[in-house]
Amino acid sequence: MTDSLKLTLPKVERLNSRILIERLFTGGSKSLPAFPLRIVYMPVEGENLPAATILISVPKKRFKRAVKRNRVKRQVREAYRKNKHILLDALKDSGRKIAIAFIWLDNELHESADVEAKVVKLLQLTAERLA
Repeated sequence: MTDSLKLTLPKVERLNSRILIERLFTGGSKSLPAFPLRIVYMPVEGENLPAATILISVPKKRFKRAVKRNRVKRQVREAYRKNKHILLDALKDSGRKIAIAFIWLDNELHESADVEAKVVKLLQLTAERLA
């Protein structure tokens, strides 16, 4: 692994702006499903924003227990952290910035390898659409 490829997920790459989150879900965004996940993304403008900011949502309707919701969020976060270079390379080429939300759709837990495969598929599809 090279030094230029850092597999980290710093706080600045997490979407926490209420205004951006509302804009992401009200309009102007695009969506792609890959069961048990759905990705919602929207191009954003801003000097101080990183190339991609993410939000992970696991509805209480799907899992009543916080332990299960947290497990799913951890799985998605880890899969994104390890494979975000797929999307960041495409964004670097085009010079764009996007806000992304991963939304869990299933009522069942899945293996980490399955979740990672779906996250990779969604990142590749998103990168293709942005190119």
